[in-house]
Amino acid sequence: MENQTMVTEFIFLGLSSDPQLQIFLFLVFLVIYVITLLGNMMIILVISTDTQLHTPMYFFLFHLSFVDICYSSVTVPKMLQDFLAERKTISANGCFAQNFFFLFSGGTGVFILSAMAYDRYAAICNPLHYVGTMSKQVCCHLLSVSCISGFLYALANTLSVLSLHFCGPNEINHYICEPPPLLVLSCSETLIPKVVLFASIIIFGSSSFLLTLVSYIHIISAILRIHTTEGRHKAFSTCSSHLIVVILYYGTGCFRYMKPTSEVSGFDRIISIQYSILTPMLNPIIYSLKNKDVKTALWKLFVKFKFSKETLHC
Repeated sequence: MENQTMVTEFIFLGLSSDPQLQIFLFLVFLVIYVITLLGNMMIILVISTDTQLHTPMYFFLFHLSFVDICYSSVTVPKMLQDFLAERKTISANGCFAQNFFFLFSGGTGVFILSAMAYDRYAAICNPLHYVGTMSKQVCCHLLSVSCISGFLYALANTLSVLSLHFCGPNEINHYICEPPPLLVLSCSETLIPKVVLFASIIIFGSSSFLLTLVSYIHIISAILRIHTTEGRHKAFSTCSSHLIVVILYYGTGCFRYMKPTSEVSGFDRIISIQYSILTPMLNPIIYSLKNKDVKTALWKLFVKFKFSKETLHC
């Protein structure tokens, strides 16, 4: 493929140019990143060590936590570096690589959420056939489809961006390389990349969204047919945390990518922070607070760690 860029590097305008505010933002996002890493690593550790969590639901949660670590790590370390730098630069190749891995991890995460929705549908609507429906082989296939779909979504949009010519200006009105702000900087026609972006969102986004939507329509219908209030509450509690995470992902992501214009406003950057940085941090918190099994496993791990520490001191 012929090198499309006359521009050898891009400059992020970031969230602010105020030096004092950038120090504050550095500290804020450093804390967010540390919480994201520790929270998701904690979920991975708990699921790995507690055999009671070796079920399809937690199989997907395990991999969602891993994807969230990757998703956040694509953007936040570079942001932290830029908060302390006078010139917030990134090489052209580095920008395209960041764009690919950002879309890959984000797209994979969305499809894993769809697989989790299907798992909740199988558990609530067909409990007698749940073990057969969500066998280990089926779970592995769903995870593979999620990864492949995320890869194809990222590949299509990265190749379309690579087909463009960038001859200046090279200032990205954002803190990350993703398609919308890059399309604004192109010196060549952007119709095909815009069509690719829109079509990929329709194909990949709609398929995952429809699977999630249909699953929850059946889930809500099944919950409403439960006669006791306690039974309805118990059934809904098994999927409430997942539903909150789905709303966070789809609500902000769809708003950002379905806009008719590629221009990036201050509000767009706030929306991007929500789905690319805050959501990976909130996921383990939501699952820890809303999920009884995870809370129990965390407590058991804490007690085991405390007991081991006391034994060593003795």
